[in-house]
Amino acid sequence: MSTEQTRPAPDERRWKALGVCLAAGFISLLDTSIVNVALPSLERGLGASEAVQSWVVSGYALTFGLALVPAGRLGDMRGRRQAFLIGLALFTVASLACGLAASPTWLVFFRLIQGTAAGLVAPQTSGLIQQMFHGSERAKAFGVLGTVIGVSTAAGPLVGGLLIDAAGTDDGWRWVFFVNLPIGVAAFAAGLRLLPRLPAPGKHEEFDLFGVLLLGSGVLALMLPLVQEQQWTGREKWALLPVALVLLGAFWVWEKRQGTLGRAPLVDLALFSLRSFTLGALISLTYFAGFTTVFFLYALYLQNGLGYSALASGLTVLPFAVASAIGAALGGRLVLRFGRRLVVIGLAGVAVGLLGVVAAVQLVPGPNLGWASALPLLVGGIGSGMTVSPNTTLTLTRVPVNRAGAAGGVLQTGQRVGSAAGIAVVGSVYFAHLANHGRAETAMQLGLLSSVGIILVALALAVADLRERHVRPERERAGETAGPGWEEDGLEEGVRPRS
Repeated sequence: MSTEQTRPAPDERRWKALGVCLAAGFISLLDTSIVNVALPSLERGLGASEAVQSWVVSGYALTFGLALVPAGRLGDMRGRRQAFLIGLALFTVASLACGLAASPTWLVFFRLIQGTAAGLVAPQTSGLIQQMFHGSERAKAFGVLGTVIGVSTAAGPLVGGLLIDAAGTDDGWRWVFFVNLPIGVAAFAAGLRLLPRLPAPGKHEEFDLFGVLLLGSGVLALMLPLVQEQQWTGREKWALLPVALVLLGAFWVWEKRQGTLGRAPLVDLALFSLRSFTLGALISLTYFAGFTTVFFLYALYLQNGLGYSALASGLTVLPFAVASAIGAALGGRLVLRFGRRLVVIGLAGVAVGLLGVVAAVQLVPGPNLGWASALPLLVGGIGSGMTVSPNTTLTLTRVPVNRAGAAGGVLQTGQRVGSAAGIAVVGSVYFAHLANHGRAETAMQLGLLSSVGIILVALALAVADLRERHVRPERERAGETAGPGWEEDGLEEGVRPRS
C-alpha cells in the first residue's frame, strides 16, 4: 500500500488544509457566475461588444472544462500540493490581469488563462480530500465542499451586484476580478504551510500526451457549440457534435490500448466499471445541466424583464444560497445513513422548489416576484445541497486515492459540459419564445419547466439505482471492484463505516 494512503495529515492540520482548498474552490466557482451581472458594466466601462461579453463568460467555462482531466492526472502523478499551488497562483495573477485589462481583447485572453488555472485547481481539491480524509470524516469534508459549490455558484450574482453597486457601473466590472486577489493570496500563503507534502504514487509514470490531445479536442468540439449557442447563428455549429463523438470514441480506444500495453492512461477506464462512479457522474452531469440554468434565466428575467438592478437581482437568490449551505451540511452528516436515497430526496426538493418559482412567476409577475419566490428557492436550495454533496461522496467513495485527481477531473468535466448544455437548451427555449411571442413571463416559465425536466431525468437515474440495489442486494453487500489495486476504504452507500 502506498505511503499516500497510509499517512493522512495530522488532525489539527487537515481541517485547516481543507479550508485552503475550499477558499480556492470558492473563488474559482464564483467566477463562473459572478461575471453575468457585470456584463452591462463591461459594455459601458470597456466598450465590450456582445461577442466579447460572450467570450468573457463562455471562454472561462471552455478552458476550465478542458483543463480538468489532464490537471487531475497531473496531480495524481506529480503531487496534488504542487499542482494546487501553481494553479492557485496562476488564477490569482490572471484575476489581477483581468481587472487591469486595457482592452476587450486582453480581457478575453486573460479570462482564458484564468479558466485554465481554475481547471488546474479544481480536481486537486477532491483529490486532496480523498488523500487527507477517510470514512465518515471524508463524507463530512465532501459535505463542506458541497456547501461551497452551491453557495459560490448561487452567490456569484449577489457578490457581483454588491461590487458593481459600490464601485459604479464604469469600473464595477474590474472589482469582480479584483475580489479574488485577497482570497487567492491568503489561500496561497496558508497552502504553503498547511497542505500535505506526501509523495505522489504515480510520479514515475509517463504522462499520456496523445490522450490529452484527443480528450481536449473532443471536449472542445463538444462544448464550443454549446457555449456559443446564442452567438453562432445557423445550424452549421452542430456539425461539431459528431466530430466530438468521433474524437471521444478515439480517446476511449486509445486509453484501452494504453491499459492493455501496461502504460499509464490519462483516465483509467476501470473507473467506469464502478457502478457508483458511473451512475454518480451521470447524475452530476444531468443535475448541473438543470441546476446552473436557473441563475442564468433568473438574472435575465429580473434585470431585462422586470428592471431589477444587478444588486437586487443578486439578493433574490440569497435564500437559495443560504439553504444550499444548510442542505449540504445536512447531506454530509446523513449520507452514510441514507446513501443514494438522500440524493433522491434532494433532487425531488429541487424540482418542487423550481415548480414553486414557476407558480410565483404566474401569480406574482411584477416587481414583488423576488419576495414571492423566496420560499420556493429556499426549498430548492436545501434540495440542491442534499444532492451535490452526497452525490459527490457516493461517486468518489470507491475510487482509489492514487486515481482520485483524474476521477475528480472526469466528474467535474461532466459538470461543466452539463452546465453548458443546459444553458444552451434552456436558453434556446427562453429566447425563442421571447422572440416569437414577446412575453417574458411565459418565456421564463417555459425555461424553468425545461430545467425541471432535466432535473427529473437525474431523479429518474437515482431512483433506478435505488430499485436496482433492492433487486440485487447480494452484489451490494459484496462491494464493487474494478481490478487489482482498487480497494474499499470502509465508506459504503447507506451504511455506517466499518471499524
